[in-house]
Amino acid sequence: MSLKARIGEDMKTAMRARETARLGTIRLLLAAIKQKEVDERTDLDDAAVGGVVEKLIKQRKDSITQFRAAGRDDLVSVEEAELAVLQDYLPEQLSPAEVEAAVAAAIAEAGAVSAKDMGKVMGLVKPRLAGRADMGQVSALIKTRLAG
Repeated sequence: MSLKARIGEDMKTAMRARETARLGTIRLLLAAIKQKEVDERTDLDDAAVGGVVEKLIKQRKDSITQFRAAGRDDLVSVEEAELAVLQDYLPEQLSPAEVEAAVAAAIAEAGAVSAKDMGKVMGLVKPRLAGRADMGQVSALIKTRLAG
């Protein structure tokens, strides 16, 4: 079953179970997927759907940070609930050791020696780790490895 089909089935299940918060988040996700399909005039594959999920997760994390800073705990809990639902649709996340091994392999493969080579390394790492690791943390890891 494709990821998009799984999301559709989960929406039906949430409707039957009257899980309004979960249903709202899934509908939001399906709307974002549909919008991207309309914009690009194509059916999205699992990788592209994963990209939409990642984008929505990043938005939720940014919102949580801003709401916490503003003292809006009521909105933080709503965003955290949505984040939990969205994270169910990401592939299994890699452990920190696996991420470090992938970064070390990419640095060796690119022959990177300084921060100037960061773009080469990111170009190799991004397709390998997309959806399975936080790319912000990966970028920071590469930066520290190349600086030292």
